[in-house]
Amino acid sequence: MELLWALVGAQAFALWGSPVTWTEVVAFVLAVWMVVCNWRVNPLAWPLAMVSSALYGLLFADYKLYGEASLQLVFIAVAAWGWWQWLRGTGDDGGALRVRHLDGRRLVGVVAFVLAAWPLLGAFLDRATDSDVPYFDALPTVGSLAGQWLLGRKYVENWPAWIGVNVVSVGLFAWKGLWLTVLLYALFVVMAAVGWRTWRRLAHAQAVRA
Repeated sequence: MELLWALVGAQAFALWGSPVTWTEVVAFVLAVWMVVCNWRVNPLAWPLAMVSSALYGLLFADYKLYGEASLQLVFIAVAAWGWWQWLRGTGDDGGALRVRHLDGRRLVGVVAFVLAAWPLLGAFLDRATDSDVPYFDALPTVGSLAGQWLLGRKYVENWPAWIGVNVVSVGLFAWKGLWLTVLLYALFVVMAAVGWRTWRRLAHAQAVRA
């Protein structure tokens, strides 16, 4: 176990006075590749997400970000589900899953989930762990779960959800001094905006063809 944590914490270089590990570097590259695949609705995004999440889970646990670390385990499971959805999933009409917009009822359900689960998870992290930012950690954790579900079901609205999650995450990781990850999540904000525009066009084109 000590060897594992030594490998996780092996330093590649320093950035703004904080160490950047090889774990963070590899996870960064895989995460960017993943988002590019998501733009293109390429199922390769999901196995990339699984590996990147595993690496980030180790990294976050080392920095006592237990909500984010636990979230990576959920991401791995959800990525397996999302991979299956993109390959075999069907829409409400029984046809192949396609890029489309979220209806009002489901949108209300997603927002209600985030607003209800955020304080509950924050309270749990506050009581059950030594996290110094339990509610700050909990918000992007819960938002990411919602984003993953929206992405897995090919809803356009996954992208604005990720914009919100990534903006909050930039602040969280800056607080912890994870500067390469701060840059990654700042890049994710821009990439999510591009993805939103791309998927809106895809949804329109697919609706016209349907």
